Amino acid sequence: MEGKAQARNFTEGRILGPLVRFALPVLAALFLQAMYGAVDLLVVGRFGSPADVSAVSTGSQIMMTLTNLVSSFAMGATILLGQQIGEGNGKKGGETIGTCIVLFGCIGLALTALAVPGAGALAAVMHAPAEAFDLTTAYVRICGAGTLVIIAYNLIGSVFRGIGDSATPLVTVAIACGCNIVGDLLLVAVLRMGTAGAALATVFAQGVSVAVSLLLMRRRQLPFQLKRAHIRFNGPVMGRIARLGLPIALQDLLVGVSFLIIQAIVNALGLIPSAGVGVAEKVCAFIMLVPSSFMQSMSAFVAQNAGAGKYRRAVKALRYGIGLSLCIGVVMCYLSFFRGDMLAGIFSKDADVVLAAADYLKAYGIDCMLTPIFFCFIGFYNGIGMTRFVMLQGIVSAFCVRVPVSWLMSRQQPVSLFRIGLATPCSSTLQIVMCLACMAWAKRNVMLGGDGAPGKL
Repeated sequence: MEGKAQARNFTEGRILGPLVRFALPVLAALFLQAMYGAVDLLVVGRFGSPADVSAVSTGSQIMMTLTNLVSSFAMGATILLGQQIGEGNGKKGGETIGTCIVLFGCIGLALTALAVPGAGALAAVMHAPAEAFDLTTAYVRICGAGTLVIIAYNLIGSVFRGIGDSATPLVTVAIACGCNIVGDLLLVAVLRMGTAGAALATVFAQGVSVAVSLLLMRRRQLPFQLKRAHIRFNGPVMGRIARLGLPIALQDLLVGVSFLIIQAIVNALGLIPSAGVGVAEKVCAFIMLVPSSFMQSMSAFVAQNAGAGKYRRAVKALRYGIGLSLCIGVVMCYLSFFRGDMLAGIFSKDADVVLAAADYLKAYGIDCMLTPIFFCFIGFYNGIGMTRFVMLQGIVSAFCVRVPVSWLMSRQQPVSLFRIGLATPCSSTLQIVMCLACMAWAKRNVMLGGDGAPGKL
């Protein structure tokens, strides 16, 4: 596979325009990706029972944790490709991609071996309500069988973003989302397959996306060569990907585990709280789209400038990202805090579930004013290669604040999902403090101050 096209260069010219133009397709792709779980829950909520809603909520939370683990590790490839392009060594991308194929193939096989036979154990760990236990197990088992497809889907998107192309992943995600909607309507609404139908539709849709992505990759011109000889275990390249990606993956895994613990705490309260928090989490997937898109875009933008030693430019991009996403955060804060029932009503027809979800969403309304700040910081630190700090702040905030506060609030009588949800903005506050402190350190030790000055990554 050989191409002559140049990757998008973020190291020259204006900052705001290119950053926004790159972030918009990422935002749209994340929106469509969020539609996967949302459509599953929406259709199941309309044509299924509260047990189906609880099963899809808990099962998708488990699969989201495993998927985030892989996509976070794939960020190592995104950052490495961006840095290679910034250094003027984009042609090394073939070796990077070939190594990723082998590495992530092995990871996919391992996760499949975990998820398929261990689906029941995972549901038990999550304290899935008795009424929804078998349904939760079925959802995890079906999605687990498609782990290789899910991994390929995320890896290909990371490759395109690493070379500065956020439009192609948008196209493939749009196709997959359309397939998922059709599959849900057919299997859940028409054939009444419930939870199993939602899981089958998700795996099938991502399989179609992978096929389309590979076809587009073969036809388009890329700024590197990918040869059969590149698809092998390459120790040095694998080491660089691991050094960049493993801290991000570990951080996201443990943060995901912290949310699984919260879900388990809520599941122990009964079916309605379980379903309510599940609905609220689907709403939150949309609420957090803007800061998430800037986090991913920031990583790609900053990685190229870090490779070129242009740290002042990277810091300016950080400021722009925080300002723009914070403006949207104000709107999301209002909707979550004051109109949570309206948002939750989109996903469930059960009045008790909607009220429970709205109570939980009030806490996320507060978090909407905090997430835009530390998400952009995380993208920045990933881009300059400080992924170990990203791991540290995520783990500390999750297990020193989010989980303990959730547990303590769940013990207060009467139980309030709003108070349990306050654990999230509490942890976000700590993350912002840690990010600001790290910036003071990074300016002295990583960024030497001048555009073009060498950095100590």
